[in-house]
Amino acid sequence: MPEPTVQRGLEDVVALESSLCFIDGRGGRLIYRGYDIRDLAANATFEEVAYLLWYGQLPNRGQLDELRQRLVMLRTLPPELLTILDRLPTTSSPMDVLRTAVSALALLEPTESQPGVTSIGGALRLTAALPSILGYYHRRRSGQPAPPTHPELSHAAYVLAVLRNGPIAPLDEKAMDVALTLHADHELNASTFAARVTASTLSDLYSAITSAIGTLKGPLHGGANERVMELLEEIQLPERTEEVVKAKLARHERIMGFGHRVYKVEDPRATILRDWSHRVGEEKGNLSYYDRLRRVEEVVHREKGLYPNVDLYSGSVYTLLDIPKDLFTPVFAVSRVTGWTAHVLEEYQDLRLIRPTSNYVGPTDLTYVPIDARP
Repeated sequence: MPEPTVQRGLEDVVALESSLCFIDGRGGRLIYRGYDIRDLAANATFEEVAYLLWYGQLPNRGQLDELRQRLVMLRTLPPELLTILDRLPTTSSPMDVLRTAVSALALLEPTESQPGVTSIGGALRLTAALPSILGYYHRRRSGQPAPPTHPELSHAAYVLAVLRNGPIAPLDEKAMDVALTLHADHELNASTFAARVTASTLSDLYSAITSAIGTLKGPLHGGANERVMELLEEIQLPERTEEVVKAKLARHERIMGFGHRVYKVEDPRATILRDWSHRVGEEKGNLSYYDRLRRVEEVVHREKGLYPNVDLYSGSVYTLLDIPKDLFTPVFAVSRVTGWTAHVLEEYQDLRLIRPTSNYVGPTDLTYVPIDARP
């Protein structure tokens, strides 16, 4: 009998069928429920995209207004959760705070955390609550009062309002909305797969999202855009780009923001965010991040033949929007929770326990030795 083929990291293994998201890795396309991401980023709001992922179609005006109202109503956090957040160290990792808060929220809202529940209520609640949790923690560690729920604001504007002070310019709101849309789903990435594995056991939605957040915390999945901004800090001046990048490549160091397991060409999200990095930078009179990133892109492509992925430009957009660097990955979660929950709900509809096998490479013929006879 031939030895089974091991696909490390499950690369190219088709684990399930889904109607949520399609990645055309060779054509450089990302599709949500049939709609190209370029079309959605240019024309749709994040709330429309969330509705699309959850319900399978774009909303009409009445449906969109109802969704927005429900999200606004669900922004308020239970007092018991605020008490828990107040007891967490202000030095905690923001991802640890999100993970802990989502797990605790399940205890406080048991009707939305029953195993196998297919109600959309939990998805709405988590999407509305994650920015509130993140904003509450960030303001607390900064010595600022808790943010209001801002019922007048869109979801994207609300995310900005809880994470920074001052008015929100229309361009800032649109840039944040686009960034949320681009990160809303991405097929079976590690965190989404973790959520679906948890859901496949018939565990509850909140447990599945807790699994996803814990997976996203890992630096091989989340945090690459933070490393990109650290690279720009090291480069400092555009004219130093080639020297710094080539030195890192010579030391076989990885330049974050390049390459992708699925895309064989440029990630379409990077194409869109490159434009937004320039637009927001130009509006704010600060194109230094964009200029350095373009030079990094040129050097890496010339030396390694790699194309940029979503992380190359997203950090510069967030920085220009005054979002602290250690909140980049939590903001990813604020967006991706829509995709996570959509995948969990889909998993419940076609339930089969996800249980792959492994190729055992250890011994098989050892004999038990009594403890007193062991060397």
